[in-house]
Parts: sequence; C-alpha cells; structure tokens
Amino acid sequence: MSIQYKTISQLREMIDAKSISSQELVKETLKLAESLKELNCFVTMNKDEGIEKAIEMDGTNTSNSLLKGIPLAQKDLFCTEGLRTTCSSKILADFVPPYTATAVEKLENAGSITIGKTNMDEFAMGSSNETSFFGNVHNPWKKGYVPGGSSGGSAAAVAAGIVPAATGTDTGGSIRQPAAHCGITGIKPTYGRVSRWGMIAFASSLDQAGPLARSAEDCAILLNEMSGYDPKDTTCLNVENTNLLQSINQPINGLKIGIVKEFNLGDLKAEVQSRFEESKKIYESLGAEFVEISLPSISASVPTYYSIAPAECSSNLSRFDGVRFGHRAKDTDDLNDLYIQSRSEGFGDEVKRRILIGTYALSAGYYDAYYKKAQQVRRLIKNDFEVAFGSIDLIMTPTSPGTAFAFGSKGVQNPVELYLEDLFTISSNLAGLPAISIPHGKVNGLPVGLQLIGNFLKEDLLLNAAHIFQQNSEFHLERPSMEEF
Repeated sequence: MSIQYKTISQLREMIDAKSISSQELVKETLKLAESLKELNCFVTMNKDEGIEKAIEMDGTNTSNSLLKGIPLAQKDLFCTEGLRTTCSSKILADFVPPYTATAVEKLENAGSITIGKTNMDEFAMGSSNETSFFGNVHNPWKKGYVPGGSSGGSAAAVAAGIVPAATGTDTGGSIRQPAAHCGITGIKPTYGRVSRWGMIAFASSLDQAGPLARSAEDCAILLNEMSGYDPKDTTCLNVENTNLLQSINQPINGLKIGIVKEFNLGDLKAEVQSRFEESKKIYESLGAEFVEISLPSISASVPTYYSIAPAECSSNLSRFDGVRFGHRAKDTDDLNDLYIQSRSEGFGDEVKRRILIGTYALSAGYYDAYYKKAQQVRRLIKNDFEVAFGSIDLIMTPTSPGTAFAFGSKGVQNPVELYLEDLFTISSNLAGLPAISIPHGKVNGLPVGLQLIGNFLKEDLLLNAAHIFQQNSEFHLERPSMEEF
C-alpha cells in the first residue's frame, strides 16, 4: 500500500489498523526521499536514528498522540541534537548542535519521527530557494521552477508526498509563499505562539515557526503540539492553548471577511484575479460576508520590512565569525583577517547583501532615518490592522502576485523584483498576526495560493475557515504528476 500523498490522519488509521508499522512507514518514507532526490529538498537524512525511533514507537502503547510514529521533515534552521543543522549555508555546513529546538522537541515528544532536514534559502533569506549553498530545490509541479522560499525544501517534500507534513519558519512569507507555489497548506502563527528557542535567527522580531501540510486539518494537528509557553524564549506568549483540532469544522455563517482596497488586484494576472473571485464565491455560498476595508499604511510594508529585517539580520549574524563554530578560513594574517575571510567565504551573496543593508541602516548617521523610522511605520501598520479587526473576522488576499517561476528568471539584475514576491505576506509579520495560505486552483498548470489573515491569537478561526473551504472544494487534493522526476 502506497504511503505517498497520505495525510497524517490517513497514516494514523493505517498504523492503528496495523496495516503498516511505524518502522515500515519510516523505511518507505526514506525510500520515497531517495527516489525523488532530484528534487533536492533534503540536506541531511536521519535514516538510522529515524528507524530506531520508529521501532521504539512500535513497541510502546502509552501515547494517544495523533503524531505517534508519523515521519516529519524539519527545516534546516531548527537545531537538532546530533543531527547536522546548516541553515543551507557554507558557514554552517558541518555544524552539529548539542541541543534540539523547542518546536521540534515538542513534536518528537508527541511521537513524531524526524526523517531529515530540508533545504532552504540560506539563513531563510529569499523567496525562491535559490540562495541555498546546497543548490536549488525544484518545484514538484514543474522541474526547473522554484518552490518558493525560504521553506522551499519543506514545501516540496510535502507537495511531492514524501512526508505528510513538515516544519517551516516565516519571517516575511517563508511558510505561506512556498505553500502557495507548491499547492499545499501552510500557517504562520501569531508571533510568540511557538517558541523560537533553538531556531537559528534571521530577524528576531519577525521570525515565527509553523507547519506545512496537505490540509488545514493536518496543520492544526502539528500546531497543537508545537504551540505553548517556553521559558527559554523571552518572546514566547504565556497564554492558554486552544485545541485547534476541536475548533475546525464549525459553520462560518455570518463570518465577515475583509478585502483590502489598497491592494489593487486588477494589477494581477487575469487568471490569478479570476481564481480569487471564484474563491470569494465559494465563501459566499458558505455564508461568509465580504467587506471592503482600508489599511492606509499597508503600501509601506515592503520598504519597512526591508529596513527592519536586514538590520536584525546584521546583528544576529555577527555571531558567525569563524572562531567558536562554523566555517573557519585558513592562512589568515590576524584575528581581524580571520573574521573577514571566514565571513566572506562562508556567506552567500544574498546574505552579504542583507548584512550590508542592515549594517547601513543601523549605523550612527542613518539609524533614525531608516531603522527607527521603519519601526514607527510598523506601529502604524499594526494600528491599521487593529482598527480593521474591530469590524471584521478575517482578511483575504492572494498569497503571492503570481505562480512559481523558472530558476534565474527573477531578481538576477534587480533583487527588489524578488522582494516584491512577498507583497501580500509581509504585513502580517510586521503586525505579528497569524496567517494561512491554502491552494485554490492552478494557473497554467501551476498552483496559486489564497491567504487568510486573522487577528491576534485567532489561529482557531483561521484554521476553521481554511478547513471549511477545503471541505467544500478539492484544490488541496490535487497532486503533481512527478513525471519529470
């Protein structure tokens, strides 16, 4: 019996019915990963330890967790004790952490089995998964096309049916955009809902971990386990967790969904626009109401983000100096030369670009003009959302301006071209709000994503709205042919 494209719930039923053991499931998953290695979605496999954990799960009857014995993939910026963690960067190509990130630890404590670490944009800096030291990840829907970034390896592994779900992180759209390009579901939780401890930081005030899966239901299963207060992370929220799985499948009659008037959807490709309108009709048929809303400061989201994120990146990445861990240059003249050469050799072009931008924004003469001003505008964006959510429940937008594109076709001469791929996703990171991307059809054979943004800690409402949509459509059931691989 094939395990490819199975959901967590389906695999759970197979294990419980003893039609497959956890050990067999993990072995089949590893075989799938090997047969589809041309996708390049994995950096490191966890074969022996994964099989050992599966044998352990088969021998225990104490856990009622839905994740018991289920194989998952982890984005390669989550530290994993004894298992290489690279951030898809040369500077960490041989780094093996002595501890495991809280989010991964929670999933493993629930019985899940880590089968490998997924490829990504280097240090999560990118929207296409083209900045990885370990090479590009292919979109399972079309060879030679990007899967989206930065969690491209995780999205591709789920879309190809290798694993039912995977972890990702989202700083400006890095869960939602690859979910959209790969035709799967991905949710960025409220900032602080999931512990960031053990996540290698890009921009600390924006980074948030979350799941990618085949359905909103599976995302709810993972997020239930990943969420919760962690005293090791000072930004983690100490709030009562809602059972997200129990919150889905509720009627959405009277649900008020906002359409942002400042987003001129008429500028999008006609096919993308058409898909958006069709999805509106589905929600209307289910009893939802659409309301035009205004977010006056939303147009400043991209420049605001690209002032704050590089500044925080510049600070966070200063720890990679070649002294304590990571790549260390040889034949250097002195300590300063060691720093320069190690960082020059270890970081890729996009990471260097953002470090330079961030250092400039934080410099004495420009701090007030760029970083401080960006933080002030960020507050205005957050205020706009607060006002809007006074009269609506959710906000609906496209996830991305278009579909996946060919390797090397964007951002080569002008990096801003790639930065604009996150036009619809960045604002929820700046405001710390939860947001989800769900598939809602294809354009020229490639998936397009629909984004729903919720108010603070309203993941239950988001997941329910996404689940009801998926119960009344079949877009999330579509699979790539994989003939090219």
